[in-house]
Amino acid sequence: MNKLVDFLKYNNYKVSIERKSFLLIIIFSLFIISCNYNSSLDYHITKKIPVVDTYFETEIIDNYRWLEDDMSSETEDWVSKQNELTYDYLNKIPFRDELKTRLSDLWNYEKISAPFKEGEYTYFYKNSGLQNQMVLYRQLGDNNPEVFLDPNTFSIDGTTSLAGTSFSKDGSLLAYSISEGGSDWRKIIVMNVESNQIIEDTLVDVKFSGISWKSNDGFYYSSYDKPKGSELSEKTDQHKLYYHKLETSQKSDKLIYGGNKDEKNRYIRGYVTSDNRFLVINAAKKTTGNKLFIKDLRTNSKLRTISGDYDSNTYLLDNKGSKLFLVTDYSAPNNRIVTVSSKNPSKSNWKDFIQEKEFVLNASKCGGYFFTRYMVDAISKIYQYDYSGKMIREIKLPGIGSARGFSGKKDQDELYFSFSNYYTPSTTFKYNVKSGDYKEYWKPSIDFDSSNYESKQIFYNSKDGTRVPMIITFKKGLELNAKNPTILYGYGGFNISRTPGFGVANAVWMEQGGVYAVPNIRGGGEYGRKWHNAGIQTNKQNVFDDFIAAAEYLIENKYTSSEFLAIRGGSNGGLLVGATMTQRPDLMKVALPAVGVLDMLRYHKFTAGAGWSYDYGTSEQSKEMFEYLKGYSPVHNVKNNIAYPATLITTGDHDDRVVPAHSFKFAAELQDKDAGLNPVLIRIETNAGHGSGTPISKTINQYADIFGFTLYNMGYKVLPEKTKSKIKG
Repeated sequence: MNKLVDFLKYNNYKVSIERKSFLLIIIFSLFIISCNYNSSLDYHITKKIPVVDTYFETEIIDNYRWLEDDMSSETEDWVSKQNELTYDYLNKIPFRDELKTRLSDLWNYEKISAPFKEGEYTYFYKNSGLQNQMVLYRQLGDNNPEVFLDPNTFSIDGTTSLAGTSFSKDGSLLAYSISEGGSDWRKIIVMNVESNQIIEDTLVDVKFSGISWKSNDGFYYSSYDKPKGSELSEKTDQHKLYYHKLETSQKSDKLIYGGNKDEKNRYIRGYVTSDNRFLVINAAKKTTGNKLFIKDLRTNSKLRTISGDYDSNTYLLDNKGSKLFLVTDYSAPNNRIVTVSSKNPSKSNWKDFIQEKEFVLNASKCGGYFFTRYMVDAISKIYQYDYSGKMIREIKLPGIGSARGFSGKKDQDELYFSFSNYYTPSTTFKYNVKSGDYKEYWKPSIDFDSSNYESKQIFYNSKDGTRVPMIITFKKGLELNAKNPTILYGYGGFNISRTPGFGVANAVWMEQGGVYAVPNIRGGGEYGRKWHNAGIQTNKQNVFDDFIAAAEYLIENKYTSSEFLAIRGGSNGGLLVGATMTQRPDLMKVALPAVGVLDMLRYHKFTAGAGWSYDYGTSEQSKEMFEYLKGYSPVHNVKNNIAYPATLITTGDHDDRVVPAHSFKFAAELQDKDAGLNPVLIRIETNAGHGSGTPISKTINQYADIFGFTLYNMGYKVLPEKTKSKIKG
C-alpha cells in the first residue's frame, strides 16, 4: 500500500475533502490492480549494511556492499530468494511455454561450420540441432566424417564448453582449452590427434589466452597469478605470457613477458607467425592501445619494438620473410596497412601499403592475398589485394549485410566466408582466391521464411545533432500504428561494431510481429576511432543520448510507443540500459539489462575491470571524473518516488568478467526505491558466466523468460500474432 501512496504522490494527486471519496476509489482500484498484477511480489527487501566511501571529500553510502562477497552464505541465500521470486512470477506467464516450444523448434536445425585443414585431416564443427555445444568432427580424404571432440561429454549439464583449439604446426597434436560454468578461467589439455589420447597433465589457471605452437615442441599461453580470494571477483591486473614445453610440468613454464610490477599489463598475448619464424607479443594496459614486439626465433634475437607506447592500436597481419605487414590506427583513425622490415620495425620506418580510407578497415589473409573489409554505415564491403598492394577485385556479396571469414593459410586456393543479416540465417560460401568465383557451400534448413521480413536502414539525429544509423527489421506489411512490440538493442562501447547478423531468438520475436531495432551509437567502432572516442569517459552521455534518440525516433514514426517498447543490452550494453532507464524511465515499458556494468564507482575493483578505464575513466582518477561517473552510474541514480519500467535483470553466478554484484546491487536499489506497480526482478543463472559457452538448453530457457516477461508486461495475455488473429476474427 505504501507503493500506491508513493505512486499517487508521484502522479501529483492532491487530497481534498471533496475528493476524498474519489481518492479512496482510486486507491482501492489500484490496490486491486496491484493484487492482480503483482500479487506474489514480496521482494524480501534487501537488508542494508551501510559502508561509507569518500571520494574527493564527498561521502558515498553503499548499502549493499555485502552482496559483493560471492563466497558468503548470506549472498547465496539472497540469490536463492530472488530466483524463487522471479521464477514464481515467470511461471505464471500464460504463453511462456509456448515461446519455449517455438524457440526449441526453430533452434532445432543442423549447423555446420566452414571446414579447415590441419595435417592430414579436414575438421569442422557441427551441431545436430539442440546439442548444448558444437561438436568437432574430422575427415580423412573421402572417408566418412567422425566425431573427434565432443564437448557435450565434458559435463552432465553441458556447462563445460570448448573454449579454444590450436593444432601444432604439423597437425599431429592438439591443445584445447575448456571453460567450466561459463568462467573466463580456462584449463588447457594436450592430446595426440592419431590416438585421441591426452598426453600430459592439464594446465590450470589460464585466462584471456590464446594458444600458439612453436613447431611441435610446445606453445605460448597467457594467464594471471591465481587470486588469493575469490577467483570469480578478486582483482587481476598482472597478465603474463608463458611458454610451455611439452613433457614438463606447468611449474617450470618459462615466463616470456609480463610480471613487471612497475607496469601493469592487463592483457598480454603471444603468437608465432605461420612460417614459425617470429614470436609476436601484444601488450596492453586497457582495452584500447597496445605495445607490439617481435622476436626472431631462428636467431633467438632479443625483442624488437614495433610500437613502444599505448597511444595506438597495431597488430601484425602477416610477414613475407623479414617484411612485416601491419594494421594500425596510428595517424589513421580508420586504420591503414603499413610495411616495415623486422630488422628495424619502429614507427619511423613504416611505409603505407594500403592507405586509410573514409570507412573503417579490417583485414585478413589467405592463399597469398589480403582481404580488406570495410564497414560502410555498418554494412560490409570486401576487397582483395595481392602482396604488392595491387587491388585485384571487389568481391560482390550476395546482398546487404555482414560478411565474415576471408581468412586461411597461405597455401590454400579456396577459402570460406559466411553472409547474413538480421533476417537471413548465416550461409557459408566457398571462394576461389584466383578466379574470384564463389558458390554456396552450406545453407541451413530452418523453419523460418526470410522472404517475409525486411530491414530498413534509417538515419536519425541525436541530441547534439550527430547523425546516427539504425537498422530496423520487421515482418513485411508492418502497420505503423504505434502498437508494435519493439526491442531496441544497443551496445555503444569498446570500439565494438554492431553489424547485421541473424539470431534464432530475434527471428521468434519478429514472428510475433515484433520489431527489432539496432542503432550504431557512439562508443562503437562503426566509424573508427573518432566515433569510439566520442562515447568514452566524459563523452559517455553521448552514448545514452544516441540510444534515447533512437527510441524517440521509433515512437515518433509510430513503429511503436512507450507502452510497447523494450530496451535491451548486455555487458557494456547492460550499462546502456541501466543508464537509459534511470534517466528516462518514462520512455519504455520494459528494461532488460543483462550482465551489466552498473556500479561505475567500483567496477575497476573486480577481476580485470581496471582495463576498461580507457572507455569509462575511474572514480579515483579526478574529481571531475568521479562526479561524471556518479552522475550516470545506474546503481547510484535509482531515485525514490519514481515509477520505473518493468525490469528483468539477468546475470550469471559464475560471471567473472562483469561480476554479478553489479546486477545484485542494482536490483536491490530498484526494489527498495521503485514507486510504481511494474515488477522489478532479477534472474540469476546458475553455472553460467558472461555468456560464452552457455548451453543451448539454458539459452532457450532464458529467451523464453525474457520475451515472455516483455510481452506480458506490454499487456499481452496471449502471443501477439494470436491477439491479432482474434481481433481480425
